[in-house]
Amino acid sequence: MKVFLINIAVKEKDRGRTAGRKREMDKKKVKARVVSQREIAGGIYDMWIETDLALSAKAGQFIGMYPHDKSTLLPRPISICELDRDKGRVRIVYRIVGKGTKEFSGYRAGDGIDILGNLGNGFPLGAAEGKRVLLMGGGIGIPPMLQLAKDLKTEGKAAAIAAITGYRDGELFLKEDMEKYAAVYIATEDGSIGVKGNVMDAMRTYGIKGDVIMACGPMPMLRTVKRFAEEDRIETYISLEERMACGVGACLGCVCRTKEKDSHSHVRNARICTEGPVFPAEDVDI
Repeated sequence: MKVFLINIAVKEKDRGRTAGRKREMDKKKVKARVVSQREIAGGIYDMWIETDLALSAKAGQFIGMYPHDKSTLLPRPISICELDRDKGRVRIVYRIVGKGTKEFSGYRAGDGIDILGNLGNGFPLGAAEGKRVLLMGGGIGIPPMLQLAKDLKTEGKAAAIAAITGYRDGELFLKEDMEKYAAVYIATEDGSIGVKGNVMDAMRTYGIKGDVIMACGPMPMLRTVKRFAEEDRIETYISLEERMACGVGACLGCVCRTKEKDSHSHVRNARICTEGPVFPAEDVDI
């Protein structure tokens, strides 16, 4: 009997390892090529990359970009902004925040790069079907909202799409791109354009209503969105921004607190790079 039980345990463990290997196989390191790059606001760059990863990428996922400088060993996580699946191209919009992204800003058309992707889980498009969707993006959390708006518009799932975007000042990067797919409302910290304040201030000022919220931005913004959603009982999904090292869940460097215990580890934690970055707001403790 003891041998029988051990065999069962081994088989269960093997099945878990097989599932884990399959998940890892979905992520791959590939060589890609820069198609174009330009600065679209102070310290913010817009890059198109040619890669087959575009064919399987989803709104809300991200890629890891490896700097050429070998002293910067780890990939830099950058959200997918837009996809051109027909041409096999991924668009990223990023801000210079350190040595790696400073290097990226110097890339030109034709330069080769190594990228790891596609990483993380995206936004659930099915949750928007037949509903009024509010897309909330703050700062560098705005770029992933573009492909989400595009998918919701082209696939016809949402009844209506409103994008509320928050900027530091009047440099409204991606505004015209977003207007192709959604009604856009602006908030700026300095009050130079739109409502003075943040995305929640804009929502209240314009009286915008919705049935489901999908948001990405700095943690203070997401905490506010989460509280609002809980008070008004609105279905909400948030994409968490966090510093990451490996991007594949091995280092446990991007763990967030969750309401429920993980069935495997039996602790209230989840890895943003693998279980996220998109979570139902009610599932995470931020």
